[in-house]
Amino acid sequence: MKMNTIPAGLVTLVLSIVTTVLLLSSCSQAKLPVLQSEDVVVAFGDSLTVGYGVQKNQSYPSVLAKMTGLNIINSGISGETTQQGLARLSKVLVEYKPHLVILLEGGNDVLQKVPESQIKANLARMISMIQNSGSAVLLVGVPEKKLFGSSLELYSELANQFNIPLEEDIVADLIKRPSMKSDYVHFNAQGYQALAQAIHKQLKSSGAIH
Repeated sequence: MKMNTIPAGLVTLVLSIVTTVLLLSSCSQAKLPVLQSEDVVVAFGDSLTVGYGVQKNQSYPSVLAKMTGLNIINSGISGETTQQGLARLSKVLVEYKPHLVILLEGGNDVLQKVPESQIKANLARMISMIQNSGSAVLLVGVPEKKLFGSSLELYSELANQFNIPLEEDIVADLIKRPSMKSDYVHFNAQGYQALAQAIHKQLKSSGAIH
């Protein structure tokens, strides 16, 4: 009886698809501890965390705090790179002792053309530092520097490496929508509202809130 052989190219394609599905599944299934109303959440990042371009109460951490009732500390610094964030992170962790850190950094690195390997290494050290402090991490991806770019692949790689939830699409999506922006790279009130809503949805799907 003659056996039909499967072309090597087809096998490679199927394995690639299966691997991608497994990676995406791993990201989506990563869970966070349930947050209590008294727990501290630190929103750590750059100008997108600060809420550049809008009033303080329109920043995404402020909007998210209203949505959830959680104590969310806005620990954003405009213009910060991952290297600078890494340098100040330990002080923030000691000061606030957060139960969760929402990590949104890397945009300024992309604008300054920092090698992706360095961005990834800095973020990996930050995630390790946060986890070693006893805090959980929710990672937010930022897009590559090109028109209609999606989030850099390194964010999904880190999410899988550290088994943490990732909000991968929202920043890249908002960057493409002029109606959501106050300038080339920052959002308006509507944009920060959408960012908060996406993170809120991720917190729910990861089990941090109900």
